[in-house]
Amino acid sequence: MKFQGTKNYVATQDLMLSVNAAITLQRPLLVKGEPGTGKTMLAEEVAEALGMPLLQWHIKSTTKAQQGLYEYDAVSRLRDSQLTDVDGGERVKDINNYIIKGVLWQAFTADQPVALLIDEIDKADIEFPNDLLREIDRMEFYCYETRQLIKAKHRPVVFITSNNEKELPDAFLRRCFFHYIKFPDATTMQSIVDVHFPNLKKELVSTAMKTFFEVRGLPGLKKKPSTSELLDWLKLLLAEDIPAEALQSKDDKMAVPPLVGALLKNEQDVTLFEKLMFMQRHNR
Repeated sequence: MKFQGTKNYVATQDLMLSVNAAITLQRPLLVKGEPGTGKTMLAEEVAEALGMPLLQWHIKSTTKAQQGLYEYDAVSRLRDSQLTDVDGGERVKDINNYIIKGVLWQAFTADQPVALLIDEIDKADIEFPNDLLREIDRMEFYCYETRQLIKAKHRPVVFITSNNEKELPDAFLRRCFFHYIKFPDATTMQSIVDVHFPNLKKELVSTAMKTFFEVRGLPGLKKKPSTSELLDWLKLLLAEDIPAEALQSKDDKMAVPPLVGALLKNEQDVTLFEKLMFMQRHNR
């Protein structure tokens, strides 16, 4: 299995090498990068390119590692035991009816190799990665309620994404192959835009990208606009039929672009941007 990119996802050479290295080593691929650089989409596109089903586990601050394995619904079993007319009590006798299989259980017992996405692992408690060390390393876990050892029929291709909100434990990092998705340069960004907007006028694309990189390069921004926000902005420019000349001032200096709310997402950055534009106009 070799990943060589897809028509919907512009993958750099080093990213393709990292994906294939993780597959060869049979280790999870830990992908970091700014929000909006395509970390989640990478797993989706690799799964499609390799013809694999994709199982997704989106992590929240309240997520526990056990939920990825299984959960025992004791409350439902207790309730059913109090209702004697439910299947004549037969359902209650079988504990398997109250085991809720998590994504790792589903991935391990799938009849064909699958891709597994553990998305934004850094959102969870600091102990979350440590609690998955054995399962991800050995591809097995024990279900105490049913006294079963669940072993992987096929080793899934595992993608783990992180936005660097928390540091991950060294023991966990040792078990992963790591790749950092750098923010695309102008050439790569052009390729990404061409994939999503193949018929966009070159003048509009050129001016929009120039404005985008100027906004992104402003010093002091709390949140720099991302690739996904550029694509959203271009979509809005098309929908509103805004011409290229509206994005730059007549003297080719930066102007406050229309629909700037697609690029700047908090009031501090908008205020900073307006101040810088005011200073530029008055040559201070």
